[in-house]
Amino acid sequence: MDQMKQVPYGISDYKDLRKQKRYYVDKTMYIPMLEQTNFPFLVRPRRFGKSIFLTMLREYYDLEAQGDWDMLFAGTWIHEHPTEERGKYQVLYFDFSQTSRDVENIEQSVSEYCSRAIIRFAKRYAKYYDADFVPTIEAMGNNPVLQLSEIGGLARERGHELYLIIDEYDNFTNNILTEKGQAAYHALTHATGFYRNLFKVFKPNFQRIFMLGISPVTMDDLTSGYNISFNISQLPDFNHLLGFSEDEVRQMIEYYRQYRDFALSTDEIIADMKPWYDNYCFSKAALSQSRLFNTDMTLFYLKMLVLNGCPPEERIDDNTKTDYKKLKRIIELNGSNDGDDIIHQLAEHGTTTGSIAPSFPAEMVMDADKFISLLYYYGMVTITGSLGSRLSLSIPNNNIRKQYFEYILNYYQMHHRQSIDKLTRSADSLIFGDWQATLSMIADSYGKNSAIRDRIDGEHHIQGFFSAYLSLFDSYVFFPEFEVSFKKELDAIRSTFKGEYAKGYCDFFLFPDRMRYPDVIHGYILELKYLKSDATDAAFEKQWEEAKEQIFAYSRSEKVQRMCMGAKLHLVIIQFKGYDLHRIEEVGAV
Repeated sequence: MDQMKQVPYGISDYKDLRKQKRYYVDKTMYIPMLEQTNFPFLVRPRRFGKSIFLTMLREYYDLEAQGDWDMLFAGTWIHEHPTEERGKYQVLYFDFSQTSRDVENIEQSVSEYCSRAIIRFAKRYAKYYDADFVPTIEAMGNNPVLQLSEIGGLARERGHELYLIIDEYDNFTNNILTEKGQAAYHALTHATGFYRNLFKVFKPNFQRIFMLGISPVTMDDLTSGYNISFNISQLPDFNHLLGFSEDEVRQMIEYYRQYRDFALSTDEIIADMKPWYDNYCFSKAALSQSRLFNTDMTLFYLKMLVLNGCPPEERIDDNTKTDYKKLKRIIELNGSNDGDDIIHQLAEHGTTTGSIAPSFPAEMVMDADKFISLLYYYGMVTITGSLGSRLSLSIPNNNIRKQYFEYILNYYQMHHRQSIDKLTRSADSLIFGDWQATLSMIADSYGKNSAIRDRIDGEHHIQGFFSAYLSLFDSYVFFPEFEVSFKKELDAIRSTFKGEYAKGYCDFFLFPDRMRYPDVIHGYILELKYLKSDATDAAFEKQWEEAKEQIFAYSRSEKVQRMCMGAKLHLVIIQFKGYDLHRIEEVGAV
């Protein structure tokens, strides 16, 4: 058997990946489609494999890399189907994530970085120019605009074709926007701003340009300086260009199963990964296609699986929180309530509706629809359906959901501090089926939290509050508004659900994470009910009986039983009278 290819977690350069003989999920079949336009532009969230893809393109088109053709591309689709453009270009590669985060000296940092990259380009292709080519470029100092103009002119004279590839084109402009605000950002990207002038010199000097980034905000502000790009971000043909399909993840698991013994079957591993890393879609027209897994998080999981034979205990890499922190900073700088309200709405409901703007200027990021677009581009929501001209946009998975819960938890903690340490210690008793102290503690804290009164009254804000605190319990996988479906074959639910098949949403499902913690044998369905403080006793009793009917129906769902993996399931109803706890009881267990 051949030597096992290592999991490419943490590898961002395609040539390094191939030299080290690491596993590669082939994306080369997209090359012919990309060649249909000279100036494609794509945005995707972080951690989706952008750098590997771009450095693959760099090696494919670089005329100086053709001596390594077999080493770089043997076994890939493009090796058997090369295009006429292969190895045709002198390639300049910018990765703006490598620029300094010092926003006070950003122009100097970017100029120095670009100049260094241009000088490396000049040295790589020096043999195609006169003897003084490299000294001439070096003598221009840290002036990338002048350097690129000189190179472009010389290349045209000699008939050379140039390809520019830019990774994270919006990296430092996003840093400016989030750390210094719109005025500093505007100065960089408008009128005679440095970045705007840099983009102006790209257009006349390169035959092909491909740019990737996180959001289209910068592109909109640079339109008059760079107005030739073709945005492929929402085209269905490119939906799977980055990220992994379920089939690709299965193929990786099966490959490594040849070399390692895993405690779980492939189906069990997929079922374990899906709630955390899956469910992305980047095109309305691609809703019928399979959903996508986050690239880096999938590779993180697989690396730990291969090393240990079992899933990682920690499912979330803190690096995935980068964009969430930037969004929080944008809200703080803007001072508007719109972004804050949208995040609360998503945390409490899990979904919203909106449209995705293909681009928009920075000053519009806090407009409601534009902010939803920004959440989408940052990977904080994804496309899950369509409603006429609008889209259904939802939190994609638990990894992202936890970031929302962290946000609203911090909000509530600012107004009424609940001891997190005391709460999590109390939650240890959930493992043994003892829920009273923990749930009563959260309910009591809700009644005392004045922040609730600043927001809309009602059941959904109780759900949001409980969500924030229940998400802290690591022994459980937590689902708010968990969808269940079942055949209508039980007399107990005939009066509530219509039709042969029924669907419902239990308010909270805490199912034991028995993949990681097999000793946790108690799970919970929680049904929250709310009536105003002046409601009659009869209204409360009627609501309670309806809640019992619903929660028993949910507990009999095949989906719920399967996910509990044999654990005892406690059915608990929590009823509020205004802000105060009215009644809390376990009505059954299955």
